[in-house]
Amino acid sequence: MNYIIRRPWDLPESRHTAIEVYRNRRSHRREFLKSMGLGAAGAAFAPLVTGCSSPTDEEIEAAGQVEPLPTAYQSLYPAERNPEFEYGRDETAKRAAAEYSNFYEFTTGKDVYRYVAGFNKFPETLTVDGLCEKPREFDLDDLLQLFTLEERAYRHRCVETWAMCVPWTGFPLRDLLKEVQPKPGAKFVEFQTFQHPDTVGDSYYDWPYTEGLTIAEADNELSLLATGIFGEPLPKQHGTPVRLVVPWKYGYKSIKSLTRITFTDRQPATFWNTADPREYDFQANVNPDIPHPRWSQATEWMLGTRERFETQIYNGYGEYVAGLYA
Repeated sequence: MNYIIRRPWDLPESRHTAIEVYRNRRSHRREFLKSMGLGAAGAAFAPLVTGCSSPTDEEIEAAGQVEPLPTAYQSLYPAERNPEFEYGRDETAKRAAAEYSNFYEFTTGKDVYRYVAGFNKFPETLTVDGLCEKPREFDLDDLLQLFTLEERAYRHRCVETWAMCVPWTGFPLRDLLKEVQPKPGAKFVEFQTFQHPDTVGDSYYDWPYTEGLTIAEADNELSLLATGIFGEPLPKQHGTPVRLVVPWKYGYKSIKSLTRITFTDRQPATFWNTADPREYDFQANVNPDIPHPRWSQATEWMLGTRERFETQIYNGYGEYVAGLYA
């Protein structure tokens, strides 16, 4: 009798591309280009979308570019670097970080930059509500006026074992907490991203993307609401206009393009924990001793150089966060 031995990287058949989708890929591509506004006007981005050529640095940057900030805010970037936070490794090249990322609302591949070029409907406001004394709606102007931006050199570790070292620009999440004043009953913070109208995999996943932290994790000095990277406003593939960065957790906690933050007394359902709780736990702390069910977490490799390092507990940020889990 012949047996099929499934390898760790093999997808289950339930997630294979359907044959009818493959056969209709040309018409699907035309509809996709139309939905993204990439007809004749978007011809400049056609090579990026089709993947038929290797893009230049300039093409990748143009694909992710957002509307320029008003003149009054342009001087905020680059922000002053906070010397307390350093990588301990070489900084990841800007292109490497922009060329390889996750944003499942656009694609399940890593070449997100190919699919965001013509999309200009990212969230304009961030609603903060739930168990807080001063719920309100913030637009980007509010965030840039109310909070002081700084640059922090953080390591980023994906559960898929790739890693990067990049300079984020933003402000501590605890500053937002002080502004809206969570009530004593608030034990968790739920985050929600925008709903892309043509979200990839809509029939399989439960959209929109959601994430969550305990109130103590949200109030930790490391938790950052980022509005920029590499001294510039966030490009599309990195989660414009504002995203969450929690460097001691796996990257799926760092939800992009935030639309809502809700304070609650119950642990919120989160996107990956709901989709596959066996592989993605709610806590999501970087821990080399707890393997992913399909691969080891003992090492990680750096974008750009593919240099491999031993994974550190809490991604090396134990001095800041270990006390949260005593």
